[in-house]
Amino acid sequence: MRSRHLESHRTGRIGWLRAAVLGANDGIVSTASLVLGVAAAHGSREAILVAGVAGLVAGAMSMAAGEYVSVHSQADTEKAELDRERAELAADSAGEHRELTGIYVARGLEPALARTVAEQLMAHDALDAHARDELGISETLSAQPVQAALSSAASFAVGAALPMATAALTPTTLLIPVVAVSSLVFLALLGAVSARAGGAPPVTGALRVSFWGALAMAITAGVGALFGTVA
Repeated sequence: MRSRHLESHRTGRIGWLRAAVLGANDGIVSTASLVLGVAAAHGSREAILVAGVAGLVAGAMSMAAGEYVSVHSQADTEKAELDRERAELAADSAGEHRELTGIYVARGLEPALARTVAEQLMAHDALDAHARDELGISETLSAQPVQAALSSAASFAVGAALPMATAALTPTTLLIPVVAVSSLVFLALLGAVSARAGGAPPVTGALRVSFWGALAMAITAGVGALFGTVA
């Protein structure tokens, strides 16, 4: 009995993974930066925690709304393109067959084979063949607005909770260095885990996320210290 060849690919994770990584990264960076900025401006512990909680709630809602609107716009564009392609197939099936044949020839097939492949795929599902090979739209990579919004909001809240918890448990005199260092550790872990989930080198992901997070926190803390001194 011939064994089946099964492969596991990561492309199905692209939609939710992108939104989740973006949300968690933004949650850690923005909340840690906000906490450090208020602390550098000599704010009280209460002011720091209130600012952090407000940032967590506002950020999660903003991420959800932003992801939903942007991904829904992509979904609307995909639908419009599919409607247009459906109309073109109804109006000029032969022309669409030639177009699909040309795509396969450009990818390396012999003209005769390309015509046969185009004919058989269009006989099976013409719209799906053109959506995938002409428009680059597939079921795996299609836009999922609700999934993206929920993933982004939830991951933002989880990410933001990490520096918030650190700030709540750390003495005020040590708050800035402890929140800064712990947030960089959180970012490095996030970068490594997300890179691993996507099949990329974990070290590269960790360094990339940590660098930009450190830059954002340093700038925000500097601004807070400047305004705190002026005040």
